[in-house]
Amino acid sequence: MPTILGQNQYGKAETRVVKVVRDGATHHLKDLNVSIALSGDMDDVHHSGSNTHVLPTDTTKNTVYAFAKRHGIESAERFGILLARHFVTSQVPIHRARVRIQEYAWQRLGGHSFARAGQETRVTEVTYDGTAWQVVSGLSDLTVLNSTDSEFWGYAKDEYTTLKEAYDRILATDVCARWRYGWSGDEASEPDWDRSYEEAKRHLLEAFADTYSLSLQQSLYRMGARVIDHRDEIDEIRFSLPNKHHFLVDLEPFGLTNDVEDGAVYFAADRPYGLIEATVLREGAAPRIPVDLNTV
Repeated sequence: MPTILGQNQYGKAETRVVKVVRDGATHHLKDLNVSIALSGDMDDVHHSGSNTHVLPTDTTKNTVYAFAKRHGIESAERFGILLARHFVTSQVPIHRARVRIQEYAWQRLGGHSFARAGQETRVTEVTYDGTAWQVVSGLSDLTVLNSTDSEFWGYAKDEYTTLKEAYDRILATDVCARWRYGWSGDEASEPDWDRSYEEAKRHLLEAFADTYSLSLQQSLYRMGARVIDHRDEIDEIRFSLPNKHHFLVDLEPFGLTNDVEDGAVYFAADRPYGLIEATVLREGAAPRIPVDLNTV
């Protein structure tokens, strides 16, 4: 039966690079995990095994280290742009480069001492095809919780429904968010990547805290809408929010009443969990972030 070669790519995954900049006694630290995927004129290597058009993955790893030294790491996005442009413009057979970066934050303890900061991981994906750019950034594992101002009632019920309606509940989730920038070419100035990240994070957290929530879906939409409304450089944002359920513990066997008003005791269940996912778009923007955020 005849066969044809479909979509293909190759590269080096998870190159860990730590860059230290010494400013006298004060040091600055950037800690990245870089994954590179290259695609283009790669038919021969699949059909005949000819490596003529193949840039070794070891070379991509070395390029990450060399660029960190030569150019420094201003931001994850800027570093990804430098790498993507290099691979597409320096190798004729390579038509498209995708650079995914995870950035791990460190908190300064002193001039040259650090501790891992925060819980979330900053992420970005830079894609370049020689003409246009697409930059999708975001975060994962940002745990948030509201101890009140959340309800869940009036939902559909059938013969398998046992969940009791809640008029004062804990709402908690691990935020996984990706946002796509409108910037797509060198003719326009790049956004201030670090400021944009911090502001997008601030707005989604403030929206989570400020929303009296009747459903996690409502909170999600308010978070996305606030980012879009306040950050002109962002056209699209997608969330994946697991509902980290907190159930009231039955204390009646011990002669205790577990009332919310008196300060309740909850059981935090990690599995199974509800999973709420949605995209919020600027009006007129086309959705481009993949539905499955595990692919970004």
